[in-house]
Amino acid sequence: MFGRAQLRTQIERVAWIAGIAMVAIWVFATLFRAVDSRQQIDRFMAVRAADNGSLGQPDQSLWSPERIRAWRETFRRPTPQALAVLRIPRIGLEVPVLEGTDDWTLDRAVGHIADTAAPGADGNSGIAGHRDGFFRGLKDVREGDEIALETQRGRETYRIERTWIVDPTDVSVLDPTPTRAITLVTCYPFYFIGSAPQRFIVRAVMRSPT
Repeated sequence: MFGRAQLRTQIERVAWIAGIAMVAIWVFATLFRAVDSRQQIDRFMAVRAADNGSLGQPDQSLWSPERIRAWRETFRRPTPQALAVLRIPRIGLEVPVLEGTDDWTLDRAVGHIADTAAPGADGNSGIAGHRDGFFRGLKDVREGDEIALETQRGRETYRIERTWIVDPTDVSVLDPTPTRAITLVTCYPFYFIGSAPQRFIVRAVMRSPT
């Protein structure tokens, strides 16, 4: 009888431990789903903010008067859905990435260059901006600076690998890359009067997805 009592006690103890473990797993899974859901909502809201213009007033202290006027004019029509939000902390840049590089798009935001990888996709994603508008601050970036790219799929962190200057006809800067990369393109020199003769290139490679 004593042996059976001990066995019963051991069985009850194992059952309790198993029950507690199952409850712990359920709690962990519930919390994980809640955190993941919150992150997905945050990503969605960040891109939606870009869509409706609620990212806030950009710092236009370096912009040309003509570009500021052109930016204001863009609000006469609805903004299309943003592909991503681009952030460069060193220069205080936070800007929507829209599809295309026509005049209206580059006055309103920065634009994804056709035939390059989509923002957040494998390959080389080309993004263009005006040198006297959103991308004027690129003159102050340095190798190693962080670039954050937020899409509805998630947030990615890139590091600037190099900057260089090319002729407008040199489109090799947009060639596919073996690793996920962003190539920012703007006219150069930054304060040139008239049609700028060169292009300033910033290449950043992905560090890690978050």
